[in-house]
Amino acid sequence: MVTNHDRVRRRCLVINNDRFIRACRKQDVDRLPVWYMRQAGRYDPDYRKIKEKYSLLEICEQPELASEVTLMPVKKLGVDAAILYSDIMNPVASLGIQFDIVKDVGPVIENPIRSREDVMRLKPIDVEGDLSHVIETIRILDRELTVPLITFAGAPFTIASYLIEGRPSKSYIRTKELMYGNPEVWHALMDKLGDMVITYLRAHIAAGAKAVQLFDSWVGALAPEDFRVFVLPTIQRIFRELGDLKQPKIYFPGVSSGELLPLLGDLQADVIGLDWRVSIPEGRRRTGGRFAVQGNLDPYVLTAPMPVIQEHAKRIIDQGITEPGFIFNLGHGLFPEASLDKLKELTDFIHAYSAEALAGRNAGKGV
Repeated sequence: MVTNHDRVRRRCLVINNDRFIRACRKQDVDRLPVWYMRQAGRYDPDYRKIKEKYSLLEICEQPELASEVTLMPVKKLGVDAAILYSDIMNPVASLGIQFDIVKDVGPVIENPIRSREDVMRLKPIDVEGDLSHVIETIRILDRELTVPLITFAGAPFTIASYLIEGRPSKSYIRTKELMYGNPEVWHALMDKLGDMVITYLRAHIAAGAKAVQLFDSWVGALAPEDFRVFVLPTIQRIFRELGDLKQPKIYFPGVSSGELLPLLGDLQADVIGLDWRVSIPEGRRRTGGRFAVQGNLDPYVLTAPMPVIQEHAKRIIDQGITEPGFIFNLGHGLFPEASLDKLKELTDFIHAYSAEALAGRNAGKGV
């Protein structure tokens, strides 16, 4: 029988690797922490077997199963953080939006948002009532993990692009049509989605999340001035209203977002994620050196032979360790054809090479 004393004792022993948290806070580490966006997913043969039986949403609705998938890369790759197995669309259902995740397409919305009336019909999010399975998954992982758990939400622009377009888009024509043509409705939608994100992430942290990431995968489709006017105020509000929480907060502005980075200087986040189009030093320069940075290997470098992968990783590591506050990651998510064996070897290389490089740097400083 497990006693309360046993439970308390176990919780005290859970996190034995805090390198990720330390790096988020720009503190010194003995080796670089590494995790990979979409690390719990389709490149893993064991995950593919699970997907033969269950859809993504069906896995998310089963906390034990979602926990198992979240834990897989921690056990197999030796990464320094877990990322919750979920989907950025999950909380949208609580607003009254009907959708499905269609294979080889992505989110498909039954009734896209096109008018003020559509926006006004959106309900406030009810996390405990509609998303209790997500919260229970986080609680299970809080008991099981020996590395920090990162949970996440989709940022308002990225979510809005799905809700308005009705499915993934390359042009975002309907999204921009609403943004430019009816800014009052646009801002009302941003406000509602901002409220959703704040409530959702606060519930994650209350359940045991050790860090949160806001994914803005497609906001790089906007010009900097449009980002400043139509999106940034909501992003600033989200991080401001989460500011009382001690857990690290990450903003990933997605792909092709390098021109937006100079506008993030006042954000109350701890970490900014970079894609592979902007170097680590340049990302730090554009954000004023205020944040830890995360990134930024091009995921498709993983198709190369291992010596080529290591050479790319070495260059990123050398850039990252010049000052505290660097987390090795990809510039976007893993793809299905990625090799589990290469990822394991890459993770080991990052740990070994960065430990040696950091030790040499500290010795040179007389530390």
